[in-house]
Amino acid sequence: MARHSAPEDQSVRLLKVGERVRHILSELLARKEAHDDVLSAYTVSVTEVRMSPDLRNAKVYVKSLLGEDEAKVLKALQQNTAFFQKEVAERLGLKFAPKLQFREDESFDEASRIDHLLGDPRVRRDLDEEA
Repeated sequence: MARHSAPEDQSVRLLKVGERVRHILSELLARKEAHDDVLSAYTVSVTEVRMSPDLRNAKVYVKSLLGEDEAKVLKALQQNTAFFQKEVAERLGLKFAPKLQFREDESFDEASRIDHLLGDPRVRRDLDEEA
């Protein structure tokens, strides 16, 4: 279940704006500026921001530290979307503020699953035979 498209598929401007949005959101979360009890209780990492071609929508992939209560954190982020959109709009200085859609980042779980599969003795045996 890959969510990442090749970087060549996006323009440099989309990547730059997405990275700026990621930094702004990360800073807001690190400084606990949302004034939300749930978000204050957890360390949340913004792993990636994917901008739409018109820069009006942004998919924000987040992961709570150690994967604790991710559903709870995601719900709190969604409840505070208006605050985050307002802050991003002010700090970005774009004509339109991107609509933020918070999503759980599942890439770490997928990487763990692949590591587990590669660590299986049967798979390791097959890999050793090829070498």
